Amino acid sequence: MLGILFSIGLVAAGSAGAAETRWSRVDSVASGRAETIGGPSNGCLRGAWALAPSGNGFVSIRRHRNRYYGHPETITFVRELAETVSARAGGQLIMVGDLAQPRGGRMASSHVSHQNGLDVDVWLSLAESPREAWNGTPEARDPPSMVAANGLEPSHRWGLPQRLLIKTAATHPAVDRILVNPVIKRTLCRSEGGASWLRKLRPWWGHDAHMHVRLKCPSGSLECKQQGPVPAGSGCGSQLSWWFSEEARSPKGSSSPRSRPSPPASCELVLRAP
Repeated sequence: MLGILFSIGLVAAGSAGAAETRWSRVDSVASGRAETIGGPSNGCLRGAWALAPSGNGFVSIRRHRNRYYGHPETITFVRELAETVSARAGGQLIMVGDLAQPRGGRMASSHVSHQNGLDVDVWLSLAESPREAWNGTPEARDPPSMVAANGLEPSHRWGLPQRLLIKTAATHPAVDRILVNPVIKRTLCRSEGGASWLRKLRPWWGHDAHMHVRLKCPSGSLECKQQGPVPAGSGCGSQLSWWFSEEARSPKGSSSPRSRPSPPASCELVLRAP
């Protein structure tokens, strides 16, 4: 399935052969007041906080990518999500994947978004311990999918812990939207009826092993570019049905590359900051 489509010390690229960017070469946080600048796909980050390797209810995986930075509100969200879920899931840990680079910006691989410090990938599998998570998720192998091989129903791994994880994230007041596989969205629509938090779940190909959480622009980040509002309603009607249509399942590629707006000019100052 299709996945969702920025001198200072060097860090390893996210995957072999990836072309590094000016931003992926940076290994230090830009000094100054914490601020999200620009949008998820054309932004940057000043005064980032780093997520610890592990903590109460969570473990951070694939840290060699150096993508475990975020706005302070993002780090606080991860901690709160982890504490709540772990307390209700018998002490199991959530596995946190990519956030942003030390100063945000465009990555060398894997993501177009995750640039302004408000995005975080959370795997839908829970771990018993940090060691289990670190040993069990090498770069070349994702945690298991929650969607069956036919691409139409949840897999046998789907259960109450996954529902708890997604619902807890979706009901957090700082969360703007969450990208999940259409099968996961439909499964929750069937089990949760018209629950208001379903509105935040946006279907997108891929996202069958993890959810992509995006936070709202923090107060005080005047240059933060908020994504357009999520449509009204639960999103469980005809708009969700479309994702299972022949049209949706047989996408036609574009012959021309998609152009994206440039990041705000102040991102250049962030890149050059001490």
